[in-house]
Amino acid sequence: MQSSVGSRAFQNARLQKRARKQAEILLPTAVKAYREGRHPEAQALCRQILQDLPDHFGALHLLGVSERDCGHYDQAALVLTRAAEVDPRSAEAQSNLGLSLLRLGRHEEARARYERAIALQPNFPTALTNLGNTLTSLFRFEEAISAHDRAIALKPDYGDAYANRGMALLLTSRNEEAGQSFDRALSLQPRLLTALFGKAIVSMNLRNFDAALAALNAALAINPNAAAMIAQRGRVYQEQARFAEAEAEFDAALALEPLLEDALRGKATVALVSGNIALANSFINKMLAQNPNSESAWTLLGVCSAMQGDIATAIAHYDRALAIKPDHEDAITKKIFALDFLPDVDVERLQSERRYWWEAIGSRLPRLALGERDLDPDRRLVVGYVSSDFRDHSAAFAFIPILRHHDHAKFEIIAYSCSPVRDAKTDLCRSLVDRWVDASRLGDDQLADQIRADKIDILVDLSGHSAGHRLTLFARKPAPIQVSAVGSVTGTGLPVMDYLLADPVVIPAAVRDLFAEKIYDLPSLITIEPPPVIPASPLPMLRNDHVTFGVFNRIDKISEPCLRLWSKLMAATPGSIIVVKNHSMSDALLRDGLIARFVAQGIAADRVRCVGKTGRAEHLSMFADIDIALDPFPQNGGISTWEALQMGVPVVTKLGSGPAARAGGAIVKAVGLDEWVAENDEGYLAIALKFCSRPAELAALRAALPAMVLNSAAGNGALYTQHVEKAYRTFWHDYCAQATAS
Repeated sequence: MQSSVGSRAFQNARLQKRARKQAEILLPTAVKAYREGRHPEAQALCRQILQDLPDHFGALHLLGVSERDCGHYDQAALVLTRAAEVDPRSAEAQSNLGLSLLRLGRHEEARARYERAIALQPNFPTALTNLGNTLTSLFRFEEAISAHDRAIALKPDYGDAYANRGMALLLTSRNEEAGQSFDRALSLQPRLLTALFGKAIVSMNLRNFDAALAALNAALAINPNAAAMIAQRGRVYQEQARFAEAEAEFDAALALEPLLEDALRGKATVALVSGNIALANSFINKMLAQNPNSESAWTLLGVCSAMQGDIATAIAHYDRALAIKPDHEDAITKKIFALDFLPDVDVERLQSERRYWWEAIGSRLPRLALGERDLDPDRRLVVGYVSSDFRDHSAAFAFIPILRHHDHAKFEIIAYSCSPVRDAKTDLCRSLVDRWVDASRLGDDQLADQIRADKIDILVDLSGHSAGHRLTLFARKPAPIQVSAVGSVTGTGLPVMDYLLADPVVIPAAVRDLFAEKIYDLPSLITIEPPPVIPASPLPMLRNDHVTFGVFNRIDKISEPCLRLWSKLMAATPGSIIVVKNHSMSDALLRDGLIARFVAQGIAADRVRCVGKTGRAEHLSMFADIDIALDPFPQNGGISTWEALQMGVPVVTKLGSGPAARAGGAIVKAVGLDEWVAENDEGYLAIALKFCSRPAELAALRAALPAMVLNSAAGNGALYTQHVEKAYRTFWHDYCAQATAS
């Protein structure tokens, strides 16, 4: 018995010795195969070694690294974990295991492995920069940058570490520093794709689209099948409003990587631009299927819901995005905008959300030093207007009258146009100002430098938190006086925004202390360009024997409480028709969904008429068929309210809580129609029913209304602009007095 055990031990020892000798031959061959990219051969040789020597560290380590390089991260993690157990003092094994865990999204486990590797080998630059990448994934950006700096200190020519450092800096919005890191990486490794990619992103953030394309084209010359690079090139085209080219790039990227998130996001965005919500949803769902924690996907899903008028769901999606990434600016801005459409939201919450933007985004941006100013209170002032809507956009109807009627002897007017879109209205705006600056290709820092060089005295934001805003520019305070006006008069939440141009109805005295800005009252929060000459029209109900209500507003303004009240009104006016006109009505999904909502309230489908996009003249001529316009709530009409009044169609409205819910009432009161403004639903219904039963009175008002608008300080562009200029002069006098006193 004892002899048998000894014999087996001797035999096993001989086998082990033979296996080790064979491993000494096989492992170098496996290493050579690995280095030449022949992974199946390398892996087969490693497994052959491990069959006889399951604890052979070299074979375990090489097999794990090869599996990782092939993208088999689960298998790599298993094998490398075993390698680290066999040799717990191998810094290389710990580091390579960390990289596999990082690729699996197991960031905390990866961090622990990298820290173990560095503890074992403090002068290990690869582990340090990979630790930095892991910390970046954990949103611990300053620690990440420190780790990359330590790697660079150990290896000053380490291009990858510079590129990785650039990526961490990029995520803290330190674009200039990130650009310097990427440039240093490329000076060491001119073909480093990570650095070229990073340089492209920095250039896009700085709105230097030519540089971004150059970097991406250089990367694609090295690797034409780099799907991520192709998708980013699509994003550059998208930022330039070159949507057809953008979509082609996204399609090309998806042909290579069907689930590439950046490309799917691009396709969804382009679909939304064209109004195809169903198509956008399909791409968003693919994004979420592979990455349920994609803040971008949740934000886009919120946009889809908002476009369909489901504001509560939209806000829930934005909140989901912010739970993942609390400083995701796109979600913050879209949530702010959407809250104005949500019923029963008080002013305190609306302004609180705007303060959140400031705390998460604006407060982190550097304030700029201003040069000395000529403090003559009566000199010609330089006023700069910042907008992405110097184009065919509803907001342009409100600020063009101001541009048209400015006193250029007293005010030098400069327009900073932030959109790449150019059209006839762009040309009109350009003709009305003293100087025009194409700011669509200027990052915030560059634009701020331009504004300071132009010696702007009063810088006016025309966007609020609406699409295309440049509030991150205003957060830097590049001008001594900053004003929010015209485009979205709901408050910005920026302490560095000095004034908000509104009126006493839109922002009552009782809530003004909730706003970051000081409120200055105009005759109305906005005015509008006069309409083209269109013949006056008789009251339609006199020939139709029924009332026709008109709603020329976006579908997302038609809230459920609003639609229920309109349905009640239609039930009380037998035979009445409602005409809903908006470009979104060209989308069958939105159109059919709106009609179904009316049907659910007991209104027959043939009493709801939907009209899509038309030219402006046809749009205005359609008011000839409308007896009474209905203002939506809580988000009221603005330009649409003015258009109705100009065409002789009175508007029924009611006063809500926030500025957007009081805008309609403010406009209607500004032209003298106080009796058309209700305080509640019952009042709204009563006003509409009252005038439905008084056709003679309604016909007389229809004939008088255009002149009432034109003769009011709110509806007359020249008179309105005088009030705006008086505001600017008041602001400047106060600034000079304060500056002189201090």
